[in-house]
Amino acid sequence: MAFYLAIDGGGTKTRCVLADETTVLARSTSGGSNVVRLGATQASEALQTAICQVSTAARISPDQICAICVGAAGAARPEIAARIRNILAELIPIDAANIEVVGDSVIALEAAFGAGPGVIAIAGTGSIVYGRDATGRTARAGGWGFAVSDEGSGYWIGRRAISAILSAHDQGTKDQGLDTSLTALVFQEWKLTTIDDLVQRANSTPPPDFPRLFPIVLRAADQADPIACDLLADAGAKLAALETIVVRRLAREFPTETTSATLLPVAMTGSVFRQSPYVRQVFYNALQRNVPGIDVRQDLADPVEGALARARAIPSRDGARPV
Repeated sequence: MAFYLAIDGGGTKTRCVLADETTVLARSTSGGSNVVRLGATQASEALQTAICQVSTAARISPDQICAICVGAAGAARPEIAARIRNILAELIPIDAANIEVVGDSVIALEAAFGAGPGVIAIAGTGSIVYGRDATGRTARAGGWGFAVSDEGSGYWIGRRAISAILSAHDQGTKDQGLDTSLTALVFQEWKLTTIDDLVQRANSTPPPDFPRLFPIVLRAADQADPIACDLLADAGAKLAALETIVVRRLAREFPTETTSATLLPVAMTGSVFRQSPYVRQVFYNALQRNVPGIDVRQDLADPVEGALARARAIPSRDGARPV
């Protein structure tokens, strides 16, 4: 029997699925394995943990795995894909030809639309919008890295939360800044007591784990904090703007009729969309304004399922199926 390993290697979580040709046998989750953001050592440790857990749960030895597909941020670059492939080759005795390493946007698109056309918005630790038309032509927007891009992502929201706290402090009176519950929540999360402490922490090297502030922003928004709500609304609007760019680019013209827009359905995935109905709603409403009548699928795509579909197809792409 053939066994397949699918991996969604994110910046915060690594998700694994081990399956045979018809059935998922086990799932596992470990820490982030983004080589670009976390480095090869930490990525290798996260991958090893996830693979060990899923193999143990399925009662399958890793040397029984015949094909692997990994989707990871940055893996569209050949040098990054090669580093990930080398890590996996050290962890699992498998022919390198049966290890496929692709960008996280590729497995997300596969999960949402299979081989068909569509545009996927990914908003997790990072963000990107990626799409494919009926002829196979692809386009992307965003996803240029947390330091300069990744609008609407967990990292972007967390970093913007710190900026919002400091802006509220600047706009207040001499003795007291504008009121936002974000300040107290972030101080508690980072174990700080003063604005000066916050500034030092935010500007430290390496930078703090800004994506872990995303749940803090959600908590403040649940308390009706206007600044937190504005942050989430801005994230949804920014993601919709990126989505609009890709939809229009693949349509080859600015669509003005519903029929042209519905040729490219839209899907969402990632922790920001999953954890914030408000971001999803803002995204949907903004996209409907930009491209009236566009088909926005409400069910979130699961990228690891796309990786599994691609892993199962690897032997057939090579012309032979393993025994």
